[in-house]
Amino acid sequence: MLVINPRFIATQALYRVVYQHESLTDVLADSGVQQLEDKALVQDICFGSLRHFETINAILEQLLVKPLKKKDKDIECLLRIGLYQLIYQRMPDHAAVNETVAVTKKHKKKWSRGLVNGVLRSFLRDKKTILSKTEHIAKRALPIWLLKRLKAAWPQDWENIILASNKKAPMSLRLNLNRYDRETYLQKLQAKSIAAHAVTVSQTAIQLEQPCNVYDLPEFDQGTVSVQDTAAQFAAQLLDCQTGMRVLDACAAPGGKTGHILETAEQLNVIAVDNRIHRLKRVEENLQRLQYHAECICADVADVESWWDQQLFDRILLDAPCSATGVIRRHPDIKLLRQDNDIANLQQQQQRILEALWPLVKTGGKLLYATCSILPEENVQQISAFLAQHHDAKICAIEADWGIACQDGRQILSGQYNMDGFYYALLEKC
Repeated sequence: MLVINPRFIATQALYRVVYQHESLTDVLADSGVQQLEDKALVQDICFGSLRHFETINAILEQLLVKPLKKKDKDIECLLRIGLYQLIYQRMPDHAAVNETVAVTKKHKKKWSRGLVNGVLRSFLRDKKTILSKTEHIAKRALPIWLLKRLKAAWPQDWENIILASNKKAPMSLRLNLNRYDRETYLQKLQAKSIAAHAVTVSQTAIQLEQPCNVYDLPEFDQGTVSVQDTAAQFAAQLLDCQTGMRVLDACAAPGGKTGHILETAEQLNVIAVDNRIHRLKRVEENLQRLQYHAECICADVADVESWWDQQLFDRILLDAPCSATGVIRRHPDIKLLRQDNDIANLQQQQQRILEALWPLVKTGGKLLYATCSILPEENVQQISAFLAQHHDAKICAIEADWGIACQDGRQILSGQYNMDGFYYALLEKC
């Protein structure tokens, strides 16, 4: 394990997300965090600082006489980390201040030591008053553009969506029922003092009371369980694959749904397509652990001629690129990376892929359209428009005790049954 100051690594990671607009998932994956002894601390600091970004931003505006120059935004990120520790982490104030100030040596900016020390101590001196001025922001804690869309789309639910989006997500597992029934696996967890319960709305989901290292889970390395939110587990269930079917998993990375599809039926011929080679490797790695096989192809799935072998599919899962507004609790960097004008661009991209893949479905076959978005423009409106233009497509009703029945498809809002926000629409080729 590398012995490196975790707060310095966290500062660098936060800078790349906030000012270079990189995905936190990608940043943590390639920054050497996985080799750190204190990787859990780095991850907690980064996720927490982004989860409470708006509140910390408002506090910084009160504490800084003037904004830091562009070349010194790394110090601003260090201040964000210090404030996160003082407000949200359970550690003594003096330790949080001293540890944060110590990081300034790594930045090689001598003047920053006094600034960081002064700002953090100023916050502690007037903590109650400063926090009272940001209460309204803490309750909202989402970008204004997204808040407006949520209020318009879900006038009765938007407040609950906000609360759920700003909580830590639970650690949920998908059990391969070919290996054990849930009760047996829950007993195995109990034997290792891992508290967990079955999720009533899913056949395969188990939720842990507290997150743990995946390799502490019984038979994780043998593929018996996978980490996957309950809402995402409905995809394979809704596809209802039968023995010997030919199945396409479009936009497949990181491969959780690919693996689940293969767990549901025997002798499936599964093709997994994704346009990013490094993410496609994740699919291959996941399948290797699960001890299943799929043909993995790196391509733009909408550019059908570049990868398709002219053989029609019985089932297609289109896990479409989307705003990911339903999984902000897992990926708080979405609040910074996503912009209002992205939605129209995403709609066009979703429509392009849907139009390209529909001719690949056999008559009587099915395509499942899925997103981890809670915005109607990407979901029910997208599918309603598609149905209006394709008379050879019909919507299949999804009868379930989860989510909200829409005009077309079914929507799960963030936090319902403690799940991520997801949308599903099942289309059948007439």
